[in-house]
Amino acid sequence: MSQDLLISTSDELAAELPAYFEGLPRSVLRGQTRSLVTFTPSMFEVLDELEVAAAHDVTVLFVGETGCGKTYLARLLHELSPRHAQRCLTVACGALPPDLIESELFGYVRGAFTGAEGNREGKFAAADGGTLLLDEIDVLAPEQQAKLLRVIETGEYEPVGSNDTQTSDARLIAASNVDLEQLVESGKFRKDLYYRLNTLHFHLLPLRERPWDIEYLARKFALDHGRAHRIELRHIEPEFLSALRQYTWPGNIRELENVIRRAVLYCRNGVLAPADLPSALRPSDGQRRCQHDESRAPRTLEEHVDQIERRIIEESLRRHNHRRTVTAKELGISRVTLYNKMKKHGILR
Repeated sequence: MSQDLLISTSDELAAELPAYFEGLPRSVLRGQTRSLVTFTPSMFEVLDELEVAAAHDVTVLFVGETGCGKTYLARLLHELSPRHAQRCLTVACGALPPDLIESELFGYVRGAFTGAEGNREGKFAAADGGTLLLDEIDVLAPEQQAKLLRVIETGEYEPVGSNDTQTSDARLIAASNVDLEQLVESGKFRKDLYYRLNTLHFHLLPLRERPWDIEYLARKFALDHGRAHRIELRHIEPEFLSALRQYTWPGNIRELENVIRRAVLYCRNGVLAPADLPSALRPSDGQRRCQHDESRAPRTLEEHVDQIERRIIEESLRRHNHRRTVTAKELGISRVTLYNKMKKHGILR
């Protein structure tokens, strides 16, 4: 197979995406309408634990930088849960004025405040029997945290302006861009609420710590947006992919998808090239020479797999200060197998 993955609006060529990465160690979590594929060994266990978490009615906490996929994972978790036939709703706490968060969560009755001309149910009522994601939960004020703790513990709440207690059977998933434990230590987040949310805690890695996932995601997004915009893509230049791997991605997966969408719209003759990237991502002349040297060797699928395998091993070794036992454990292979692969790829020290 050519080094460049052929991508088009054709379903036949779309089948080449998984084939291109066949043979690489990976973990996959599949829902009804979405799935998560990762080639990052340290995330393999996370996906296994997410599958277990989905099957049980417990509160889940996702912590990770903005754009790293918390909302996507929450919806995937819902699809894998026994509640998948019910609604999955989101409250973007960080996007709401503080004085409106409570009415958004619990609803209100007529006359509760100026402009409340009728009753309105909140998200806890609307998601009853389904799943409710509270995104950026770290912005909640102390009194809102107290009311949320009560709902988690008893399922009970009162709409704003009402004395009638209602109950909710919504499953709660919370997400935060910051470490809640640090907020607890600084007195900005209730300790008891944190412990209730922290039953199942998942830390999501930023994209810069998942370098071998970047190429897969880039190819998938290119395929998706090529179809969406009716743009036929013939291939992706290796230098384009290399430039993506060199970038630190402060906006994570959301930023990567936006970059790929832009590149698809601006590409010429169906070829994704470095010139289609934003200026901040375009490689310098020196980088282009290095990228050319890196990308010209593989000619076959086997050679491409070897190149990515070497990259995975090198990155893992670097993270663990070249400690082979720890590296082998993260990669899910024996120390002897790791030694043989290091010897094969010429990276023994």
